[in-house]
Amino acid sequence: VGNGGSTLHVLRCLEDLYGDRWTSFTVLLIHSGGYSQRLPNASALGKIFTALPFGDPVYQMLELKLAMYIDFPSHMEPGVLLTCSDDIELYSAGPTGAVAFDKPGFTALAHPSDLTVGTTHGVFVLDPASFSGEGGVEYTSCHHFLHKPDVETMRRCGAVCLRGSSQPSSSGDQSDSEEGSECVYTDSVFYMDHSTAERLLAFYKQMGTLCCEIDAYGDFLQALGPGATPDYTKPTSNTTKEESQLVEVRQKLYSLLKGTALNVIVLNNSKFYHIGTTQEYLFHFTSDSKLKFELDLLPVAFSSFAESAGSSGHSAAVIQSLLEPGCSLGPGSIIEYSRIGPEVSIGKNSIISGAHINLKAYVPSNSFLSSLSIKMKDRVQYVTMVFGVEDDLKRSVKSLSDLHSLRFFGVSLPECLGRWGVQVSDQLFSGSTALGLWTARIFPVCSTLSESVGVALKMLNSVHHTTAFTLHGFKLLSVEEMLACKDLEDMLKFRKQIYGEICLQRGKEKSDL
Repeated sequence: VGNGGSTLHVLRCLEDLYGDRWTSFTVLLIHSGGYSQRLPNASALGKIFTALPFGDPVYQMLELKLAMYIDFPSHMEPGVLLTCSDDIELYSAGPTGAVAFDKPGFTALAHPSDLTVGTTHGVFVLDPASFSGEGGVEYTSCHHFLHKPDVETMRRCGAVCLRGSSQPSSSGDQSDSEEGSECVYTDSVFYMDHSTAERLLAFYKQMGTLCCEIDAYGDFLQALGPGATPDYTKPTSNTTKEESQLVEVRQKLYSLLKGTALNVIVLNNSKFYHIGTTQEYLFHFTSDSKLKFELDLLPVAFSSFAESAGSSGHSAAVIQSLLEPGCSLGPGSIIEYSRIGPEVSIGKNSIISGAHINLKAYVPSNSFLSSLSIKMKDRVQYVTMVFGVEDDLKRSVKSLSDLHSLRFFGVSLPECLGRWGVQVSDQLFSGSTALGLWTARIFPVCSTLSESVGVALKMLNSVHHTTAFTLHGFKLLSVEEMLACKDLEDMLKFRKQIYGEICLQRGKEKSDL
């Protein structure tokens, strides 16, 4: 149903639970992360529970969100504040200090961003007469909202400004310094007052069952402001049945919300960070990023990482993990909730999550490895997914004859299947129409966590070194199926065991002193 559909469902649940009382609530609604196909180590629990490399014990994204928004409720009329779980907004409000959500309709935060950022986010077209582009916080209104526009559309609609000025930019010139360089104002958090939320709830009740994905940003906000047009609701050529249903829902939402105000709180002195992909996750947590500096992110957060263990200094991140002396960790890599033995070498720019590696092993650079507990026939078992960090898990094809266009660690999927002795057939995929890495049944079910990781590494190394490794005899699952039978209780039990051992080691170290 998408994050828009889930928002409508939550409104219905609030009314069912609290009746008319919910109209007096200030509600924080966080979309927890969906399938998280671009950051699959967050798929099982949701991106909102992503571990961050700071805090003792470590903070999760949920705690950071609550800290960032701690001042909002005291300046908020009853209503609903919506936010994603994979972005971080840092800002300085200046002497006034307060960000207030007290106007009818919608109110959104806006951040100055490079034009390239605007192409993957929402962009506000603001009235240049209503704000200066200076100071900490400015309250203005939005003429209309652009959803993931290209640069040409941003320019044509007057969305491009110069930093430190409200004046639109007419040229494509870029200044070397931030001051005076081109920017657009992009979205993050938005609020709707209760009368608006009730209108959306009435719409949801009238619609009954939703048969398509609604985007809370694209499908709600594009209907707002005096410059909004219904163009975005129009169908493209060759629409499928699902797409035609989406067109119908969008048109109804446009009719419902047209004329509703979109107020904008411009945070001129702010930064917006997105960590929803493997590349963003690695960059912000391991490189000398601005976010790492601003949040004081640590190279080792609540972990046992012996000084004798080889590491790359401050350019890697270890989060609630046990790394034994003798193991080595390459620069730019992240390890979370894992046990790593003494004869393990991990290459650079890799992600290891929820794993137990206790034998001699080499993890190639640019690897993604994440283990899940699953329950099959009331028995706990284990599966480890492995990919390249740049593999596209959202990509799919419609025909088996097109499988060669899917890449696993840079190698065509049919070539990998040949090395693993896996036959290409309709039964290879758990998705009837979407044939891709997400639905490919290629990951072996094992009886122990360490065995699962060992088999997955053999798969990865067979691709890396062009050698054969047969998967015959294993029950194979796709990532889609792994998540359908995940055993979160067992996964959290493993994390708790690591937590307990770290606490014991710390206690022993203190007593030795």
